[in-house]
Amino acid sequence: MWNRATPRVCPLDVARAAAHPSPVMDTLASAAEERPWSGFPGALAYVAAAAMVAVSSAAGLLIAPRWGNGPVDLLYLPAVLGAAVFGGLRPALFAAVVSTLAYNYFFTAPYHTLVIHSAADVVTVAGLFAVAVVTSHLAGSLRAQARLAAAHAARNATIAGLARRLLSCSGEKAIAEITVAELARLFNCNAVLATGTDNPQLRASAPGPTTLAPSDLAAATLTLTRGEAAGRGVVRANLADWTFYAIASSDAVLAAAGLARSDGQAPVAEDQRALLGNLLDQVALALERASFERDARDSIALRERDKLRSALLSSIGEDVKPRLAAIAASARALKRGGTAYKAEASTIAEEAAKLDRYVDNLIDLRPGGEQEPIAVGPLTIDLHRRSVQRDGRAVHLTPKEFALLAELAKQAGRVLTHAQLLRAVWGPAQADQIDYLRVAVRALRQKLERDPGAPTLILNEPAIGYRLATN
Repeated sequence: MWNRATPRVCPLDVARAAAHPSPVMDTLASAAEERPWSGFPGALAYVAAAAMVAVSSAAGLLIAPRWGNGPVDLLYLPAVLGAAVFGGLRPALFAAVVSTLAYNYFFTAPYHTLVIHSAADVVTVAGLFAVAVVTSHLAGSLRAQARLAAAHAARNATIAGLARRLLSCSGEKAIAEITVAELARLFNCNAVLATGTDNPQLRASAPGPTTLAPSDLAAATLTLTRGEAAGRGVVRANLADWTFYAIASSDAVLAAAGLARSDGQAPVAEDQRALLGNLLDQVALALERASFERDARDSIALRERDKLRSALLSSIGEDVKPRLAAIAASARALKRGGTAYKAEASTIAEEAAKLDRYVDNLIDLRPGGEQEPIAVGPLTIDLHRRSVQRDGRAVHLTPKEFALLAELAKQAGRVLTHAQLLRAVWGPAQADQIDYLRVAVRALRQKLERDPGAPTLILNEPAIGYRLATN
């Protein structure tokens, strides 16, 4: 029968959890407890403090017969400082008390007793005790600050290490795998990462594959929907075996990190919550970055696809429409010629007109960006609605004038040759009729330029063609 107090993970993890304490605690403890007596805080520290006081007393007994008792009291301060540095505040206070008693026993009359007859000796002993206590307190405070700074440095190094590894990830799958591997290693537990609010899906798990029970899935759903911790050791969904923590950005919950210990205990201690929060913030930043990169790639691919589609449709318009116009013109000429093929010529003209409409409809299906009005200086040219405005006022153009302006606007700033413009607007049969083009350009300048005699919009490239100025 499965024990609800044990997470649904590999049973061999029980031995591993018992044999190897949390690497996070190892890191912080090694930075915070760097003293040779840390293994025996209740015995060795006090014994060592008493030994240092004994050494100080022995040194005092050697120098007192020659220089008197005046310098002896200073010999006890190094013992107090040593006890504070290596043992902490309590061993230092113990050293202060023992130093005072030793000084009284060996260096105040009557000797080898704890009785003091001289008022001066009373003041000396009291002063020694006060100095020793203050010194032990200051040394203990400095040591505590050093321990705290070392713990913060170790925590920052852990956060920076995870951030550096996440920075090299190219996708959300890699981010999830690195995240669960690091959380499992740092907190010596089992870790999973889940996404999806309606039906949470595991994206990665460590140290091995894991299957979540329904109660654990419910806790993950609660975290993903509300952004709150849920699961074992938490008020919400306490019956679950896993504890889930939200990985959230400023406006959304991106994922949920689940942690579980094989011994059924809470995976994260109170003093580790801040570290876990900082690590999950780094994961959230990495997931946001991956999401932005994916959106950017999709946007680039969509833009390239739209450009290709637009180019193909423009090519259809430029290559097919002039030929359809030529076919329709030839059919009309046959009809006017009175030949025996009037019926066939009418059919050809009708079919050419239908194809021309089909091509127009196809060109109108270009991406929305191509249907946005083109702004060139004071002009606003709407190719989709076939309208032109100058300084906000509508300008009426003939079909040929609009077709010519549209060709120039599609490639604003580029020089289009006379032949290009004639084929696009009048058809291949009129590619040599430059006079048609000059008349249309002159009419456009009259309607669009502030000073038609000194044009600034439609510029002439002598012996080559025209271009539409972009500034």
